[in-house]
Amino acid sequence: MNSPLEIVVLAAGQGKRMYSARPKVLHEIAGRPLLAHVIHASRALGPQRIHIVYGHAGEQVRAAFDDQPDLVWHEQRAQLGTGDAVRSALPGIQEGSRVLVLYGDVPLIEAATLSALLDAAGDERLALLTTRLDDPTGYGRIVRDACGAVVSIVEERDANIEQRAIDEINTGILALPAHRLHPWLAALRNDNAQGEYYLTDIIAMAVADDVPVTTAHCTADEVCGINDRVQLAEAERRWQLRQAHRLMRAGVTLRDPARLDVRGELLHGRDAVLDIDVIIEGRVELGDDVTIGPYTILRNCRLGSGTTVASHSVIDGAELGCQCAVGPFARLRPGTRLADGVRIGNFVETKAANVGAGSKINHLSYIGDAEMGAHVNIGAGTITCNYDGANKHRTVIGDDAFIGSDSQLVAPVTIGPGATIGAGSTITRDAPAEVLTLSRTKQRTVAGWLRPEKKETR
Repeated sequence: MNSPLEIVVLAAGQGKRMYSARPKVLHEIAGRPLLAHVIHASRALGPQRIHIVYGHAGEQVRAAFDDQPDLVWHEQRAQLGTGDAVRSALPGIQEGSRVLVLYGDVPLIEAATLSALLDAAGDERLALLTTRLDDPTGYGRIVRDACGAVVSIVEERDANIEQRAIDEINTGILALPAHRLHPWLAALRNDNAQGEYYLTDIIAMAVADDVPVTTAHCTADEVCGINDRVQLAEAERRWQLRQAHRLMRAGVTLRDPARLDVRGELLHGRDAVLDIDVIIEGRVELGDDVTIGPYTILRNCRLGSGTTVASHSVIDGAELGCQCAVGPFARLRPGTRLADGVRIGNFVETKAANVGAGSKINHLSYIGDAEMGAHVNIGAGTITCNYDGANKHRTVIGDDAFIGSDSQLVAPVTIGPGATIGAGSTITRDAPAEVLTLSRTKQRTVAGWLRPEKKETR
């Protein structure tokens, strides 16, 4: 097949049953709009152009994809059916191309399935994607002759009793040569129960013109459309379970495949283990033998081999070396960089912090805008005071420094290598290397002092 491929995605529907101000195709599965999933599958086929037919709240739809220049937009001004929608894109489609028609609210379609459909169509045939349903109510039926050849598609409202008993249904997804599509769309009529121009009527036209009509088949789950929030949630679970199975087949251990949410891209080494209710967002990379505890969020981060993240932690925009230990209840914010062997304990927050090899921040601390050397020990309750109300400032801590508990390091400040900061200190000036620095008021006891008593009210 040498003909260029043009893909038309119908995305003009309002989605009334969503009861939402947001266009249906902008509702999300796995953190991405429904339409984005269809576009992703389309790009895998290497099309010459991807045409998006938009209508209801179309400016919102276009704005959501305005950074994607390979998309060509066509407005369907009135909702007059699928045939009219495809007709809206005709001015941008070359007659010598092949055309694949997809739907913006069918997000689970796989590129491999579409590739098989295109193979069935070749350059001169019309190919339909069909599936079988135990209950086909509401769908157009595939009508075949005694030899099994497709002769037409009959919509539910126009079907007779015998036709309604057919369980093979039209998914709406089809491929055909553009030079056939142009005259067939021009010949469509709307004398049907809906008063719409059905794209499916071109099947009978193909049969009348002796154009071979072929089919490719898929599972019903792959072509489930989204019409309400129940179907949206069901599609989310199907998509997530598909990702879970892919990960497990690639060597990842999932404690419960039904309790994983991948809302981006997960790259992994060997023998990674993910406990229940882990959420993956953006691009996440896991090295070999990484273990992720339950209820953890990983977002746009990279974790080196042998690293362990305990439960209820958030790793966001951070890079972790090998053999690190994080959590539980830790939050690593964007710009955090941990060298090998770093330990981050419970209720520790870091931001824009470079932490050297073997350093420890074990309890209840905030380390932000900091450069920390190797083998530093940060005591519980330590804060780098990095913000003066207008600007951020950095704290520098040298190798082998020891910061006592409940210390405040007021940036900009430098703690020298091997320095010790006494517990409870507020450090506002640079602390020299290899000596003890502390700041405390003198402790005193007040003899005879009595605690105030609450006055009785009358």
